[in-house]
Amino acid sequence: MFSSVAQWIRRVAVRHPFLADALLASLLAGPAAMAAFDHAGHPQAPPLTGAVGVAAVAFLAVTVRRLWPLPVLFATAAATVVYTATTRYQPPTLLFPLVITIYTVASRIDRRRMWRIATGIAVPLYLVSVFTSRDDWWAPQNLGVLAWIGMATAVGDATGSRRAYVAEVEERARRAEQTREDEARRRVVEERIRIARELHDVISHHIAVINVQAGAARHVLRQQPAAAGDALEHIRHASDTVLRELGSIVGVLRQADDLESSTEPVPGLARLGRLLDTVAAAGLRVDHHRDGDERDLPALVDLAAYRIVQEALTNAHKHGAGTARLTIAYAAEEVVLEVTNPIGNAASGGGHGLIGMRERATAAAGTLVAQRRPGNLFQVSAVLPTSPATKPKGRP
Repeated sequence: MFSSVAQWIRRVAVRHPFLADALLASLLAGPAAMAAFDHAGHPQAPPLTGAVGVAAVAFLAVTVRRLWPLPVLFATAAATVVYTATTRYQPPTLLFPLVITIYTVASRIDRRRMWRIATGIAVPLYLVSVFTSRDDWWAPQNLGVLAWIGMATAVGDATGSRRAYVAEVEERARRAEQTREDEARRRVVEERIRIARELHDVISHHIAVINVQAGAARHVLRQQPAAAGDALEHIRHASDTVLRELGSIVGVLRQADDLESSTEPVPGLARLGRLLDTVAAAGLRVDHHRDGDERDLPALVDLAAYRIVQEALTNAHKHGAGTARLTIAYAAEEVVLEVTNPIGNAASGGGHGLIGMRERATAAAGTLVAQRRPGNLFQVSAVLPTSPATKPKGRP
């Protein structure tokens, strides 16, 4: 029961701090004012006006200590010194508000400054207490002034340090949460870009093949039905391939785990033969050359190489004219890809395809250059390192 009452009081004090201070001030100053009226006229009692004034100062000090901590502290300390010196009596009614105000100030300002202020208040109070009493310097009532001020300063400093620590912990937690949210957003953006790149690489090549074969079938349908049948077979094969690859991507997106849980093989240069057959069926002749011994590449490099070749040949088919030349060179610590084709009527070298190829190369720690070459040629050249410690070398 007492615990619940204490929690209720704490909640009320947190929600209404000035009301709590006013109640506390009433508890301190109210009995003193009532005692002053009760003992009015007694030979040893302090003057009624001074006693009421002390009660009023104590009430105001505790009530407004949160608004103006330092001015209230100095005013209360000065009132205590003046009243003690003139009446030769140190009233607890002022001492307790002074201690509470010191605690409030100590919990808000830095430690070094607070101890200087506390010393500046304690010394005059101690001296006036010694000179207005009949006791010696080491009397408990005189040293008690120093003890109360020192205790209030120490407790206030500890409270301020704890508040600062809690605020720092909360700020760190907030920054950590913000960092996690930023990281999550960044990963979402990267995943969207990766999915968009995969969809572009999968769809653009096969749709280009379907478009070319559909045009050829429409052209020869009436005069040469057998040739139209071949074109339609190529369309069926290309559409089946794109549907399977789209299904693979969608299946990966639906799984809870990452790409490692997919059973569909990741495209690589091992599937280059099928890619060249598809390109040839679409009507693009490719002169393929390989330098060096073919070997297994890291998965990321192998996928990037395949997609770069696929996109470069698709662009060559869309925008080029004549035979494209594909060279794959296996060096000691890198693989070099070059696709060169004559430039047709359409401008070559723009759009999302080149952006996707550059992103592929960058993701594999490589470089890619797409540019016009002498002889009305367009060349895509990519250098992909095959060793983690190898830095990509720039190429003209």
